[in-house]
Amino acid sequence: MSTTTSLSWAKAWHIAKRDLNARFKGLRLLVICIFLGTGALAAIGTLTASIERELASSGQVILGGDLEVEVWQRDLDDTEKEALAEYGTVSGGTRLQAMATVDDAAAPVELKAVDGNWPLYGALTLADGRKVGAPTGTDAYVARGALDRLDIRVGDTFTVGTTTLTAAGVIENEPDRLSEGFQLGPSVIVADNVPGDAGLLSPGSLYESKYRVAFDSSSQEPDEAREALEDAFPNSGFDFRTRDRASPGADRFVRQMSDFLTLVGLAALVIAGIGIAGGVSSYLDQRRASIATLKVFGASSRDIVRIYALQIGAAALLGSALGIATGVLVTPLLSTALDGLLPVESGFVIEPAPLLLAGAYGILVAFAFAAAPLLRARSFPAMALMRSRVAPLARDKRALIATIIGIGAICALAMLTTKQPILSGSFLLGAGGALAALAALGFGIQYLARRLPRPSNPILRSALANIYRPGAPTGSLVTALGFGLAAFVLLAAIQTAIDGNIQSRVPQEAPDYFVLDVPVEEEDRFTSIVEDKFPDAAIRAVPTLRASVLAYGPEDNMIRVADLEELPEGAWALRGERGVTYADEVPPGNSLVEGEWWDESEADEALVSIDKQLADAANLGVGDYLTIGLLGTEREARIANVREIDWESMGFNFTMVFSRGAIADAPHKLSATIDLPEAADATAQGELLRELVRTLPSTSVIEVGDILIEARTLLQQVGLATLAAASVAVLAGLAVLMGAIAAARAARTYDTVVLRVLGASRRQILSLQLAEYGLIAALLALVALGLGSALGWVVITQMFEFDWLPDWGQVLAVLSLGLAMVLAFAIGGSLPLLRAKPAQALREL
Repeated sequence: MSTTTSLSWAKAWHIAKRDLNARFKGLRLLVICIFLGTGALAAIGTLTASIERELASSGQVILGGDLEVEVWQRDLDDTEKEALAEYGTVSGGTRLQAMATVDDAAAPVELKAVDGNWPLYGALTLADGRKVGAPTGTDAYVARGALDRLDIRVGDTFTVGTTTLTAAGVIENEPDRLSEGFQLGPSVIVADNVPGDAGLLSPGSLYESKYRVAFDSSSQEPDEAREALEDAFPNSGFDFRTRDRASPGADRFVRQMSDFLTLVGLAALVIAGIGIAGGVSSYLDQRRASIATLKVFGASSRDIVRIYALQIGAAALLGSALGIATGVLVTPLLSTALDGLLPVESGFVIEPAPLLLAGAYGILVAFAFAAAPLLRARSFPAMALMRSRVAPLARDKRALIATIIGIGAICALAMLTTKQPILSGSFLLGAGGALAALAALGFGIQYLARRLPRPSNPILRSALANIYRPGAPTGSLVTALGFGLAAFVLLAAIQTAIDGNIQSRVPQEAPDYFVLDVPVEEEDRFTSIVEDKFPDAAIRAVPTLRASVLAYGPEDNMIRVADLEELPEGAWALRGERGVTYADEVPPGNSLVEGEWWDESEADEALVSIDKQLADAANLGVGDYLTIGLLGTEREARIANVREIDWESMGFNFTMVFSRGAIADAPHKLSATIDLPEAADATAQGELLRELVRTLPSTSVIEVGDILIEARTLLQQVGLATLAAASVAVLAGLAVLMGAIAAARAARTYDTVVLRVLGASRRQILSLQLAEYGLIAALLALVALGLGSALGWVVITQMFEFDWLPDWGQVLAVLSLGLAMVLAFAIGGSLPLLRAKPAQALREL
């Protein structure tokens, strides 16, 4: 072989292929690490892209139009309807809670009244296969849940309010269901005249009018139409939605999950990269004799790089291909889990862009972290390689530069392709900072071990010496164990924090029923009906209206909400219409933090009490003013005090509570909670519901228990999804731990053989391994706790906007499990060393 001419790529591949084991022995860790990271990114990217494309392409069907206008407790007037009609075909109707009853059963339902133009896009599909439009007369299309609760079939009749309806079909697919939001009961779709005929739309009733427009012109931009309508009707209290954001809740959920899952994928790749570095180091160490032999026969450093780069590239391609294939195969399972919650395609979905991106990440990570051990092996003469077990190779600055370039390429790719540059950039900076900190900690541990007094116990003394001896893998072990253990902490912190939010956000104790639209003049009668059935029931009734904040601030310098390009952070109460009430006393569960509550002499003034969160977000205080839109009219009130609200209670909590003089003269009704005694008779509860609906037909009752079950289920689904996703990082962490121990095993062979020759027993050698890894792992436990907790805090508070409520007992238990696994891997990695024959091992040095 010539020493002056480099091998061609073809010849290098020929040699690489002969030396490469068909089962990739020695490179399996690299394959596993790339597979985990690439598979996670492929599945994440494919699912997210599929959902986003479906949301974008089906926006008109999901919304039911190109533009939607919503307003509470009133219908649009003729001028407003005419303004909408200028843009195209209009479909209007109402949404409200109601009670559906038969002789011996009652069920809360979501009544959806639509006109003859509904649906503007898509079609309503019934269970018998028919595609229909809006119902007519007294026909109703009913969700399966309502039929089951009422125990009726298609063709049977039931009552809503004062009107008898006929179940004309069972809803199979409601085209605009996703845009309707959270349901408090199964859907019942009726003609637009039904709620009025049933006596459910009297002044003060809680109902929502929705009008949708299908544009005549395909060039009409929804945002332009929205801005024009806002300018024309600034005080109308309209809420708008467009086809581009047909379901803001779904958009937000997809964005949050996409951000989280992308970070999980990147974290898995970063952790996997550390495992790759260890795995490649171990593999090249096993090939030390082959590399030296090739150099003896004239192979140049460039030839060595080509041969082993091709082997590593083949393993990386295999891992990436398997990861991409797995990502595609897993996507239908994820789609099935999300069916009904988000618009996802069934079956296999091929999204080229995210799949190519996942593959690119895999290849980049493989070569970025494999560069250092590969270039270090090329830079030394054959004799140095032959003696590397007893005289470790020095560090190569060019290898460090290559690694930095590779990591820079990964960061550049992440920043160029992310939709959240600040989030991704912060994560990458954090990951880089963590790597640097762990590297510095590795040097610090070696420095400290070198200067500690020598223990009298020979096992501990040898373990301590192994930490700082020449060629000790302490630096790589610290990095690998730090990230690996941090993955365990991350998983436990996320899961227990979500469980904590389920416990705190979904009350364990709550009223049994919410009752809406109780006429003010019928409050005594309502109370009498409940107490006749349950004398010990606790009843609380409050006036309920809907209003929107139009302006706020000092009286002489008020800020118009319509003039704001975006709302102040945390000032969600300024967006759209909100529930409001009036009261003579501080509401239960509230406490004053500023100002005084009004007394009887002030009750006729226009005063308001606001939540502290709103006050802080909008920079409001006692003496400032609010202008609200109430039933199409403007009203102004002075802020008399600021309250702190216990939002965890399941009672009535209002951001704005007014004095009687401010809003009591507006048409309104009461909402009430009913808290029954423990072990209340179920039969008596059914009789109570039917009596309430029969006596007060305009009221609707919401069963809180069903809502709590659904809320817990949704949060548990989020928890399960995050647990499954975060487990990818844990698997990568396990691979890193095994890789770090495998990389150190070859160097341990010489040490073990020497110790055995000097008379060390198997038990002493195992104890030495346990002591060394135990000392390092114990020092890293606190570091891993801080690193994993910090990343978990970002996920929980910044992405999901939950409270940070981890169970530290469980987190520490999981961390202890990780430490135990480190020691188990250490023992497992040491067992092959005990089988090494001294004579053979010494001859191979």
